[in-house]
Amino acid sequence: MTLLLAPMEGLLDFVLRDILTRVGGVDRCVSEFIRITDTLLPERVFLREVPELRQGGKTAAGVPVRPQLLGSDPVCLAENAAFLASLGPDGVDLNFGCPSPVVNRHRGGSALLDEPELLYQIVSAVRRAVPVPLAVSAKMRLGLNDDRRAEECALAIEAGGASELVVHARTKVDGYRPPAYWERIADIAQVVKFPVVANGEIWTVADAQACRVASGCQALMLGRGMVANPGLARAILAADAGGSSKEGAIEGLTALSWEQLLPLVADFWRQVCLHLTVGQRTGRLKQWLNLLRRCYPQAQLAFDAVRTFHDPADVDRWLSTLRA
Repeated sequence: MTLLLAPMEGLLDFVLRDILTRVGGVDRCVSEFIRITDTLLPERVFLREVPELRQGGKTAAGVPVRPQLLGSDPVCLAENAAFLASLGPDGVDLNFGCPSPVVNRHRGGSALLDEPELLYQIVSAVRRAVPVPLAVSAKMRLGLNDDRRAEECALAIEAGGASELVVHARTKVDGYRPPAYWERIADIAQVVKFPVVANGEIWTVADAQACRVASGCQALMLGRGMVANPGLARAILAADAGGSSKEGAIEGLTALSWEQLLPLVADFWRQVCLHLTVGQRTGRLKQWLNLLRRCYPQAQLAFDAVRTFHDPADVDRWLSTLRA
């Protein structure tokens, strides 16, 4: 069983990747997308978005990070992928799933799911541009406005030479509204020969088990569920191995207590202060605490305490109080 950590623009950056992969259970991460337009990006851009490239393409916990490229120009994507390959990544991932209206207006992300031939051209151009041993993977949604061309898109990505496909089981129009249509992933997996990874609406161990049954996939990609419950991957693996409730495998329990999580929250804050601008710092902490509220009652109290903070010094004092 393989568990991947999802790319989530504005949320799952290198700081949170570092924190979550320390907890355990994640086999590979995919970075936030790197937008490719009409130029060859300089090295500093790739290193800014995926600083793990400075340390062998892995997080501090040793989990590989695969950079993700987003764009619609096959030639430009191929040129940037070739340069990226020289920096030693785990592989190259291609974004065909972002539902952002801004991205879609610029013919990126899920907007390409109405153009299977272009998907093929992009994947094949990138595949030719990078060394044979380097993996080329992709992530897609079920479609733009509907899912009628989902299988066609997956076949085009496979024909282009991708080695793996993550399917987020919703269309662009569905956004992030429940439910995720996991059974449609099973339909896709039946028509392609490469590995398919199921993604979407996996918040709990029970969700993971249901998704595996409905999709037929052994590999799952975790997104907001892992951010809300950092022990989720570990709990899924414990359940898969027949683990006990003490290991966090029973529905409703987490594999990480609030007391165990607090030092990670403090280190998250330390890294945010180190790498982000002053104006971004408190917002990032509030963003994570907001999602943690879903699984930790204590996170509600923490969120209430910091929600009015704008000065990082106030957060420092609050954390000092907690540690005391």
